[in-house]
Amino acid sequence: MASAFGKIVVGTYVEIKRSDGRIHQAMVTSLNEDNESVTVEWIENGDTKGKEIDLESIFALNLDVAPDEEIAPSPETPPPPTPTCLKINKIAKVSTNAPLYLSATALIPTRARPQQPQQPEPAPPPPSQQPVLPNQAQTQQQLQNALRRKSNCVKEVEKLQEKRERRRLQQQELREKRAQEVDTTIPNYEIMYMIRDFRASLDYRPLTTSDLIEEHRICVCVRKRPLNKKELSMKDLDVITIPSKDVVMVHEPKQKVDLTRYLENQTFRFDYAFDDSTTNEMVYRFTARPLVETIFERGMATCFAYGQTGSGKTHTMGGDFSGKNQDCSKGIYALAARDVFLMLKKPNYKKLDLQVYATFFEIYSGKVFDLLNRKTKLRVLEDGKQQVQVLGLQEKDVRCTEDVLKLIEVGNSCRTSGQTSANAHSSRSHAVFQIILRRKGKMHGKFSLIDLAGNERGADTSSADRQTRLEGAEINKSLLALKECIRALGHNKPHTPFRASKLTQVLRDSFIGENSRTCMIATISPGLTSCENTLNTLRYANRVKELTVDTNQVMEGGRPNIHAVNQLDLLDEQWLSISPQRDDLKLLCEQNEEEVSPQLFTFHWAMSQVVEMEDQVLEDHRAVFQESIRWLENEKELLEMTEEVDYDVESYATQLAQILDQKIEILIELRDKVKSFRSTLQEEEQASKQINPKRPRAL
Repeated sequence: MASAFGKIVVGTYVEIKRSDGRIHQAMVTSLNEDNESVTVEWIENGDTKGKEIDLESIFALNLDVAPDEEIAPSPETPPPPTPTCLKINKIAKVSTNAPLYLSATALIPTRARPQQPQQPEPAPPPPSQQPVLPNQAQTQQQLQNALRRKSNCVKEVEKLQEKRERRRLQQQELREKRAQEVDTTIPNYEIMYMIRDFRASLDYRPLTTSDLIEEHRICVCVRKRPLNKKELSMKDLDVITIPSKDVVMVHEPKQKVDLTRYLENQTFRFDYAFDDSTTNEMVYRFTARPLVETIFERGMATCFAYGQTGSGKTHTMGGDFSGKNQDCSKGIYALAARDVFLMLKKPNYKKLDLQVYATFFEIYSGKVFDLLNRKTKLRVLEDGKQQVQVLGLQEKDVRCTEDVLKLIEVGNSCRTSGQTSANAHSSRSHAVFQIILRRKGKMHGKFSLIDLAGNERGADTSSADRQTRLEGAEINKSLLALKECIRALGHNKPHTPFRASKLTQVLRDSFIGENSRTCMIATISPGLTSCENTLNTLRYANRVKELTVDTNQVMEGGRPNIHAVNQLDLLDEQWLSISPQRDDLKLLCEQNEEEVSPQLFTFHWAMSQVVEMEDQVLEDHRAVFQESIRWLENEKELLEMTEEVDYDVESYATQLAQILDQKIEILIELRDKVKSFRSTLQEEEQASKQINPKRPRAL
């Protein structure tokens, strides 16, 4: 059987013909004796491809590797010395109508003939006059056998040719059918077919309800939403694939120097990965539900929804949308509240006599607003025991899930939103919904559910508008601080930089203690137009979790660049007052020096000073306003006293002088603070112009 392959061995390069008519070289990787074919492989567009080709197709394009077809010599004739390779297709050219002795002469290789002087050969006699010798009769019989063998070979070749023709017709029909299916209005239909072909080779094993729920102190998962109406109308491509329960793949289109387009498939791995067919109930089952029991065991649980605006954060946390109306009963807020009330009925928890309360507030531009009290502005202070207190935050007593749904509807209607480059209605604030368990008035456990602001807002730190810069800086800083606080929780570090942002400051108790658990749900958009923001979201989520996988590894960014640290240390000389907030902010910048340059650190600190001084000026202004009302009442009494005939002029002058002295003292103090505040605003303006736009990237 080995002779059927001719000179073909593993590693031989042969010419092959593709279904589209192209001919190129490929390497033989295996010989298939059972069906007389070979397997070849070649490299195309950076990928290794292969196919199985029958021998006849190989020999038709590669005559030099075809097997030899030799004729046994007669006994009287000595064996010819090393004849040249005689190919089957040359035998097929022998005409059956020619005289047999001519065919025999033609089949004898040239190098096999004895060396004779070149003389003109006489013309052969007619067939009737040619004597038939015994050795010629034997040769004639051999040639007839060769012709019969050739006939069988021709039949096989014809069969193979018929098969090839049928395959070509089928492939042509398939190409025509695919051409009819191609929507030429799709701008990236080539990429679409690349993604489709890639997905066809994957083995899909998605997450199911039968999968075990693993216990994690820090759980990071990813949820993909389906294409929305806007993306479908734009004929956007789905570039996200979730082949298994913990793997997310992003098909990022790239272009070579020669303008050839190709896919760069980037793979990420998390605790759980939810595809676009997953319901909120399924997401809740693997993420927030295991955390409910934590708060009954005197623990702190936190669940974040992180991602680009429009990727499904509010849908996941708040509930399904039907147009502009939201069904709050199907969000993680309500599902967690439902399980809390179910757990209260269990005998081991019922005897604790726990009371359930709920709060709902938002953090916008470094300020805290109560969504359940007409969006009242709140103050966040740290007491002598280093416990963070939110002054004025109302805790609503809730008795059932319906009470929780009413509070969620009220809070969502007040939440701040605005326009960004990614979405016309971006959530510009972090919404924090907390379920609090109290026993005899004391805190027993707390479950914080946070719908974070759209992460694309973090790129707006160099905007010309101060309010936009403030929003972007606060979001960027809070997301960095959140990441570092989760890292500190995962490594049981002695210090957590919670003062670096208002978000982490409010959630301080969620990152401290052995009985604290955190879950992050990163929501991603599947469209090609959102590919960059999707990759940023996945990288952020990956950095949060990767340090908790192997605690022996050195923390990413744990050894800051010496030059960058020195630059930050030099900035210390520019500030006379050193505060814990600034220390945490500096630590945050050192641990994320790839994203935070020294100039950006200066800008963040200046912005923090603006927010802090703004609160002081507003508070002093209100105090002056209240004092002015008292002054007016005193002045009114003085004027009424002057209407009397015999009023005491000296007493009037003395009291009026006292009022004016108080006014002047307080107003001068307020004026000085306003001057300092204006100077801080100018410093922030200058710092924003010195930010290097290339180094920091949006989270």
